[in-house]
Parts: sequence; structure tokens; C-alpha cells
Amino acid sequence: MSLSLTTVGQIGVGISDQDRATAFYRDILGMQFLFQVPGMSFFNCNGVRLMLALPEGGGSNHESSVIYYKVDDIHASTDALRSQDVTITGEPHEIAKLEDHALWMSFFEDSEGNTVSLMSEVAFVG
Repeated sequence: MSLSLTTVGQIGVGISDQDRATAFYRDILGMQFLFQVPGMSFFNCNGVRLMLALPEGGGSNHESSVIYYKVDDIHASTDALRSQDVTITGEPHEIAKLEDHALWMSFFEDSEGNTVSLMSEVAFVG
């Protein structure tokens, strides 16, 4: 499989207080709130999702935003990256079950050590 990443699906922004940040983006900036799970709040930015996230594992926030690229098959796409000797830092895993689909993500490092992600929205069958 050959990749051609072109569509940004989500941008992540590190935060230190979820309630405060969610209120700011929703109430002050007037962004369309989508949903919230522990440690993360999501907003619609004209089709690109903005994720506000607390640092994982008790660490500090990373210095750059994470770009999330939409893919149809997260497993095949992650394997395609791996076949190009890309460092996979997070295997494909389900993040959230929403009303009509599940949100899956995997993570990898770019050539500069920045975290980048693949995301896939998998529709429920049946």
C-alpha cells in the first residue's frame, strides 16, 4: 500500500485544565462543541476537528500540536508506515464509541521526532 496523506482530520492542542479550556473555546470563542471524554474535549472547525487534551501519563504537554490525518483503514495505513521504517509510538486503538461510529487512532513520529497521528472513523455495521 502506498500512502498519499492529504486530508487533515484533527488538530490537537495541549491544555492544563479541561473545564477551563472547554469553556473558553465554547463560550468565549464560540466554537461548536462536539463531545467530551475524560481528558479531551472536541470542537468542529469547519470540518476539521480541534481536540483539547490534557497530557497523557502525567507528563507535560508537548511543544507542538499533533496533526491527525484521516485514513479509511487505520491498520493497513499504520502497517504501510511501519514498512517504511517509520517509528510507530501507538498501535491502532479505539479512542471513543460515538453514536454511529467508533473513533480509532494510531501514532507515529515524523523525521524530527514530532508526534503525528492517523485517525479512522469506523461506522458500526448492522
